[in-house]
This record gives sequence, structure tokens and C-alpha cells, in this order.
Amino acid sequence: MRHQKKNNHLGRTDAHRKAMLSNMASSLIMHKRINTTLAKAKELRKYIEPLVTRSKNDTTHSRRIVFGQLHNKFAVTELFREISQKIGDRPGGYTRILKTGFRKGDNAEMCLIEFVDYNETYTQAGGKKKSTRTRRSSKKSNKPAEAVAETTEAPAAEATETPAE
Repeated sequence: MRHQKKNNHLGRTDAHRKAMLSNMASSLIMHKRINTTLAKAKELRKYIEPLVTRSKNDTTHSRRIVFGQLHNKFAVTELFREISQKIGDRPGGYTRILKTGFRKGDNAEMCLIEFVDYNETYTQAGGKKKSTRTRRSSKKSNKPAEAVAETTEAPAAEATETPAE
């Protein structure tokens, strides 16, 4: 029975799986987004979220623990300098998985995994608030009656002059 064994082995040995997740985490930190299969992305999310949480506290101990997982000093430096500053106020949920379809060769479900605060498309759209507008009756208008009559007559006059020329 498989009670309390919920990690996906991804068809790899333990050492191969750890090395693969370490390399994928380093690539995600350096490039801010990577394309991979959905199963790998879900495992990578469980692997990298605690590392990002650890990077909020910039101490030697935290750096050593993260380096023990990543084995890449450039990725550790990037994580502690830039990524932790940008997402320092976020309480969790540092990554986003976007499904992109199926791979042509073996029909594996592909996705894009990225850091949430590094996608400008979502952050710009989320930053703007829609103005709330109420529906009002069109009978009442702020314009005087003469201005409304002039605007309705002007396009008709232009339309009659154009064919005459």
C-alpha cells in the first residue's frame, strides 16, 4: 500500500529525480519561466516554493541550505538578490502554471511555469482597476437641448453634401 507517499517519482530513480529538479529550479530562477510537462511543473512547484520562502530571510544559514538544494551559486545569488526583493511581501504562491497544449511526439501535456511577479501581462492588467459605472436613463442628459439638436443635424448635412459633389 502507498499510504502517505504522495510525491510523483516521474519514472526516475531518486538521485536522477533530485538532480533534475535542482537543474529545473536553477533554470527557472535564472530565466524566470520555463516550458516543461505538467507533471514535472507540479513537482517543481513543490520543490521551489520552500526555497523562495527561505530566500526572504537573507542569512548565511539560509543561503547554505538553498545552495545544498540547487548546487548553483549564480542561481542562489539571483534568488536572494532579485527574486526575494520582488516577491518579499507575497505570503506564498510564487509560481504560476499555464497549460500550453500537448506535445506533438508523445501527446504529453505541456505547460509554462513562471514566477508570478515577473509576467508583465498579468501584473499590468491586474494593476488597473475598472471604473465602476452605473446605468442611468438616457432620457436625462447633461447637455442643453440645443446642443443635442445640433449634433444630430450635423452628420445628416454632411451626408447630403458629399453625394452632390
